[in-house]
Amino acid sequence: MKTLISSIIGLVLIIGSAHAQQQITLEDIWASGKFRPEYVYGLNSMEDGVHYTLLEADRGSTQKINQYAYSNGKFVKTIVDLAKLEFPNSNGSPFKIDSYTFSADEKKLLFSANTESIYRHSTKSNYYVFDFETNKVELLAKGKQRYATFSPKADKIAFVQENNLFVKNLTTNQVKQLTTDGKKNEIINGATDWVYEEEFAFDKAFFWSPSGKYIAFYRFDESKVPEFNMPIYGSLYPKDNLFKYPKAGEQNSKVTIGIVNVTEGTTNFFDEEGLEYIPRVKWSKTDEQVVIYCMNRHQNDLKLVLAGTDGQPKDLLLGEFSDYYVDITDNFFIVGENKGIIYTSEKSGFNHLHYQSWDKNENYQITKGNWDVTEVYGFDEENEIIYYQSAEISPLERQVYSISLKGENKKKLSKKAGWNEASFSTGFNSFINYHSTASRPVYISLHKNSGKEIRVLKDNKKLGEIIEGYNFSEPEFISIPAQGQSLNSYVIKPPNFDENKKYPVLMYVYGGPGSQTVKNSWGGANYLWYQMMAQKGYIIVSVDNRGTGARGEEFKKVTYKQLGKYETEDQITAAKWLASRSYIDETRIGIWGWSYGGYMSSLCLFKGVDVFKTAMAVAPVTNWKYYDSIYTERYMQTPDENEGYDENSPITHVDKLKGNYLLVHGTGDDNVHFQNSIEMVTALQRANKQFDFMMYPNKNHGIYGGNTRYHLFKLLTEYVEENL
Repeated sequence: MKTLISSIIGLVLIIGSAHAQQQITLEDIWASGKFRPEYVYGLNSMEDGVHYTLLEADRGSTQKINQYAYSNGKFVKTIVDLAKLEFPNSNGSPFKIDSYTFSADEKKLLFSANTESIYRHSTKSNYYVFDFETNKVELLAKGKQRYATFSPKADKIAFVQENNLFVKNLTTNQVKQLTTDGKKNEIINGATDWVYEEEFAFDKAFFWSPSGKYIAFYRFDESKVPEFNMPIYGSLYPKDNLFKYPKAGEQNSKVTIGIVNVTEGTTNFFDEEGLEYIPRVKWSKTDEQVVIYCMNRHQNDLKLVLAGTDGQPKDLLLGEFSDYYVDITDNFFIVGENKGIIYTSEKSGFNHLHYQSWDKNENYQITKGNWDVTEVYGFDEENEIIYYQSAEISPLERQVYSISLKGENKKKLSKKAGWNEASFSTGFNSFINYHSTASRPVYISLHKNSGKEIRVLKDNKKLGEIIEGYNFSEPEFISIPAQGQSLNSYVIKPPNFDENKKYPVLMYVYGGPGSQTVKNSWGGANYLWYQMMAQKGYIIVSVDNRGTGARGEEFKKVTYKQLGKYETEDQITAAKWLASRSYIDETRIGIWGWSYGGYMSSLCLFKGVDVFKTAMAVAPVTNWKYYDSIYTERYMQTPDENEGYDENSPITHVDKLKGNYLLVHGTGDDNVHFQNSIEMVTALQRANKQFDFMMYPNKNHGIYGGNTRYHLFKLLTEYVEENL
């Protein structure tokens, strides 16, 4: 009897153990969608701040724009049923749109369809205008356009086509061409060149004045910018994709700002002597003044210049100088009728909100403390309240706050520890909070502007239950001492971790200026892969080295003019600290990274030959000479001014390679060019060093599409298993 009972108990334990030990697979992560969280996409707040709209499709794939109430999420009405509209050139078939935009008065809609990507952000589309009064849809213009935008009075639409700026009068249906000199790879009007799009983070480069009388637009003369040739494979003779790409130290586009009178068609240009960059242009509250951000090539001297519609500078609104560099953001809010401005600055040593009156007689700091404001959601002018996000509690977390213009009545609106991001309704009456932790996927809820939760939109409870069915390890946040600093780090240990055993370590690094990998937030597919590798017996570690963000200006900018030096020292020191732990096999420590992280993992393997056994570098920069001017020179100045380009290039240190090195790159990478890996391969072969290499034809910096991402991570997994 006792034997029978023991057998039953043993069987139960085996079954229970089998359930608890369910293993995650690459198919689970990259193919099945099993771990894909539910999300809230495409929500557009209406002008009343009480309702929002969604573009939705029914089972028959008929698209509708539906209206819902913020307060309870209940359906209010269908604003537009696209199946009932007659689209030009639709040939009677169901018409699909990609996006929509309301006019300011919400009496018209602008649809985009057949959208094509150009670079990371830029696109071109077919545009259609829908008028609620006539219930008709009109084609905006023949061909595809870029950045079609309603005027403030909704009587016109401006757009870019073939590098020129146009305006269509919706009353007369007449199209007026405002510029005529646009030409591919020479002159761009109303859109940005490659490097502005990538590094100053905007691509639509024209802006209506408050009344709609004028448009301020960028004109890029890139005729003298060196041209980059990127072959596109797949045909008998590969095609050449030629585009202007200014590498570090090379000629940039000549940028001017045109201010065009839309009715008369006359244009005046703003062009300051010695000006290198214009990272932002913003209208004041009136048509009389434009705020133009002017910056030198070293990007450490920023001036906000007030210009008139004649293109002439009238006054200096604000100046900011740094011994390092000045970060560009959209944190600029006008108070009153040009009474003052709210902006962010690191001049206190941390990124904080500041106020300055328009006449410059008053300037004060709004938020204060040894922590960074990390995002500004907006300014409620009626109540003089600013809504923002910060790392006040910890660099590992983000919380949402409100504060008065005078710096009083600060309130923490987010309630949960971890990572919080907000999306406010028009008028700031409510906000949607996106919350997650390192071990829990996103929880999406609606809140009043006081922070009180109104309702849950997506709790991802089902995904949480799926995760509980797997043998995940809880990430641990620790501090690792290095060079007098305490480096934030996370550790994922194998399930059933035994401190009396020895484990191999796989470190993940990014490490670039202002970045963070160590966050108490959901890490998506990469986090799932780390859990899979932990189940295979690896300890996963990531360390935020000096130069990373949310710890103040000094910590972030210490790497100035020496990218790679201090970051690599910190990663090597952290690896040595890990190696001193009794449960870590010091002979099996590896590191991997992507982009800047690929640059770092390469440097760590070459410089840390006695510490790292294996490194994997995906799409790495291998010498900053090969990267773009704006990003690189912000941190390094030009190659002629700085010997650090070669001193901290992985290529310079290939002769030290002892361990296993995997290099991965997409040939269609317009960002970190495939050239970087070609030069690395050349150097490794010259040094007679063996290595492994995988390239992905025509894939860009993200290396995705089809089963590409699955293939990549299968490669990485097998490489770790074989070499670590």
